[in-house]
Amino acid sequence: MRIGSTTRRGFIGGALAAPLILRPAPARAMEPVDIELVLAVDVSRSVDEQEQELQFKGYAAAFRDPRLIEGIAGGPLGQIAVTLFTWSDWHIQELLVPWTRVDGAATAEGLAQALDAAPRRTWLYTSISGAIDYASGLFGQGYEGTRKVVDISGDGISNSGRPVADARAEALDKGIVLNGLAVLDRSPQPWAAGMPSLDNYYRDEVIGGPGAFLMVAEGFDAFETAVKRKIIREIASAPPPGPLVERAYA
Repeated sequence: MRIGSTTRRGFIGGALAAPLILRPAPARAMEPVDIELVLAVDVSRSVDEQEQELQFKGYAAAFRDPRLIEGIAGGPLGQIAVTLFTWSDWHIQELLVPWTRVDGAATAEGLAQALDAAPRRTWLYTSISGAIDYASGLFGQGYEGTRKVVDISGDGISNSGRPVADARAEALDKGIVLNGLAVLDRSPQPWAAGMPSLDNYYRDEVIGGPGAFLMVAEGFDAFETAVKRKIIREIASAPPPGPLVERAYA
């Protein structure tokens, strides 16, 4: 049977009118790592220029420490993912080191160099809840860790943003572990009168989740020692039971 021009046009029109079915692009495979570690660094006004430099040098030194490299190598996968941001007011967080795979001395040195070159900026207030909220949104970006840990370092009590308890509860519901690094400033500040001690505050109000712990740096001069011990403990593949609160001295 011959198909007339009218019929042929109908076939073509029907084909053109048919809905275009788009297949979804395949999801990007997540790279498995032993831990996704978010480092959140306080840069509020209570952290002066010298103290901020001690923080950055402390984190860089931690990733140059052979013990940390050995700890990473000892994990089931032998690699971790790390990102670092600074925080202050509830709406001020600055991502300085995007997610980086660390699987040996070379990649650890690359991360340390990124910290050496990172800008140093100071803001005003202290929003631990803002830091937790921001950190919680960083997970699942290219890496999938058997553990998700946020490491919050700071030298003051939250005074900006929503209640810390609300942000903390939401993070814990997502399976995130919150660890703390409280820096005890030996120069008393007038606005701290009547407030709870910082180490007790971090212990009771900030940290949480399975195996969570608090490292206390007795002054900024002890920060490097504190951060080295803290990250080495965090990345251990099977962290041994340790104290809820550890203290580091210069």
